[in-house]
Amino acid sequence: MGIPDIGKLLLISGAVIAGIGGALVLGARLGLGRLPGDISTRTGGVSFVFPVVTCLVVSLVLTILLNVILRLR
Repeated sequence: MGIPDIGKLLLISGAVIAGIGGALVLGARLGLGRLPGDISTRTGGVSFVFPVVTCLVVSLVLTILLNVILRLR
């Protein structure tokens, strides 16, 4: 693997990481992680959060997107 190939790999990796970061910021602004049905408990100095409904919503959206993308191919 030459230097140009490593450069392309780093650029693609950076773009993917930036895309994931943007999606996380956008999701937080839309209220993902605080939907009704998400479990959150705070006891003393310890907090536990398990976003059950958020996981279901994200899974449903990704499933639909992947099905549409794969049918177009």
